Amino acid sequence: MSSEIPPVTGDSGPELAALVAGGAVDVRDFPKPGIVFKDLMPFFGDGPRFRRVVDGIVAHYGAGSFDVVAGVEARGFVVAAAIAYATGVGVVPVRKAGKLPRPGFSASYALEYGEATLEVSEDAFVAGQRVLVVDDVLATGGTAAATMDLVERAGGVLTGFTVLMELAFLNGRERLSPRKVHALLTV
Repeated sequence: MSSEIPPVTGDSGPELAALVAGGAVDVRDFPKPGIVFKDLMPFFGDGPRFRRVVDGIVAHYGAGSFDVVAGVEARGFVVAAAIAYATGVGVVPVRKAGKLPRPGFSASYALEYGEATLEVSEDAFVAGQRVLVVDDVLATGGTAAATMDLVERAGGVLTGFTVLMELAFLNGRERLSPRKVHALLTV
């Protein structure tokens, strides 16, 4: 019997995958019994680790490949703001229902443990603006699909979708096909 730990994998290679994995903590029975929540708050709190991963995302897409970054509430905001700052572009929050002060588009979807609705302001994007969407975790793909739909309904053009962690056993990547998913860590 081998006691070897399998290597961590991700779309940007083992180094970035290991950085994300080393900053994640499993929380059992959250937000409800039977769910194992992947808490990335320790990752966000580690400045050097967070910076290296943000730099890796920017390097993956290359300078000038997007005009704005859209982050999904709430942890996606953190990643989106860092990428936007690093590249000198704007950031657009994709919010949970009822949080926007002005008219917006909404999209409802199923989660692995319930239902939710996301919204984006109607004027969030200039028509044809190239948008990189980022979030912390890809699970079933419901949040990602709803966000991509909102970006396009608001006039943006999706140029990429990145997550820190993909829960492959929930098949979110397949749900989003043929759109490409860039996951730094796949578990």
